[in-house]
Amino acid sequence: MTIEFRQITSEHLSVIRQSILDIHVEVRLGDFGLAGPFYDVARFDERLSAYASRPGWTAMVGYEDGEPVGFCFGMPLGADTKWWSAMTEPLPREYLREDGKRTLALNEIVVRKPWRGRGVAWQIHEAWLSTRTEDRVTLLVNPAAGDGAVQAVYEAWGYRKIGEQKPFPDSPVFASMMRQVRPS
Repeated sequence: MTIEFRQITSEHLSVIRQSILDIHVEVRLGDFGLAGPFYDVARFDERLSAYASRPGWTAMVGYEDGEPVGFCFGMPLGADTKWWSAMTEPLPREYLREDGKRTLALNEIVVRKPWRGRGVAWQIHEAWLSTRTEDRVTLLVNPAAGDGAVQAVYEAWGYRKIGEQKPFPDSPVFASMMRQVRPS
C-alpha cells in the first residue's frame, strides 16, 4: 500500500471540500453512527469553513490510486484564540499563552474503513506535522469513542490528556490532549 499525500491550504479548500464532506458522512455518520446536530454534515461544513478561515490552516489528504482515503486538518492557535476557554478546569496561565507559532490545533482526522488499522491515520498525521513549524500540537477526542480506543491511539502517538473541554453547547465533553512536536 502506497499512500500519496497532498497538502491543501485554505486557498484551495474548494478542490477537496466535497471529498472531506463525503468522508465525514461515510465515517462519522455511517461507520460510527454518530447522530445529532453536532455531527450533521451542514454543521461539520460550517466548522470546516470557520477553521479554514483562520491564518495558517492546512489539510493533509491521503490518496491510494487516486482515491481519497482520509484527511486531517488544523491551524495554529493565535494570541486571540478561544481554544482554551472551554476547559472545564483551568490550566496554568503560562501553559495557555499562544502567539500563532507555539501550538497547532488538530481539528479533525478521519480515515475510511478499508484503510483503518493499517497505520494510515498515523501516516497522514505525521505527513501533516512534518509540514508544520509549531512546538506542540493539541487535539480534542471524545473519550467514549470506540469505548476509549480512539483516545488510546492518540496516547500511543505521544499525546497526553491535559484536561477536558466542552467547546460547543451541543458537543460532547472532550478529552483535551497535547503532544510536543519540537523542543520548545
